[in-house]
Amino acid sequence: QVQLVESGGGLVQAGDSLRLSCAASEGTVSSYAMGWFRQAPGKEREFVVGIKRSGGNTYYADSVKGRFTISRDNAKNTMYLQMNSLKPEDTAVYYCAARIGDGISWYQSDYHYWGQGTQVTVSS
Repeated sequence: QVQLVESGGGLVQAGDSLRLSCAASEGTVSSYAMGWFRQAPGKEREFVVGIKRSGGNTYYADSVKGRFTISRDNAKNTMYLQMNSLKPEDTAVYYCAARIGDGISWYQSDYHYWGQGTQVTVSS
């Protein structure tokens, strides 16, 4: 099984950028379909973006489309989330997740492995 560790969160101002990393061990990011989810205070965890195991197909939630970019560096065994033009409503704990299989899913129950999360706070 794969172990996932997120990093890169922090406190930023609206309009700033952050890049989150999801480093894998005991497995490879290229072996799974991957995704980013987030959970804001008092809210359910929600899908942000996913990437297929094979190829570069991606799917973004409407709330982040055009501002966030998912990528994967197989040589570094790491997945990234580049977040630009951040808004206060992006404030949340961000989780990376891996699912066995090829396709993208926006259901958290379809993911088998999760990181511990990294806090992103965007001030207005």
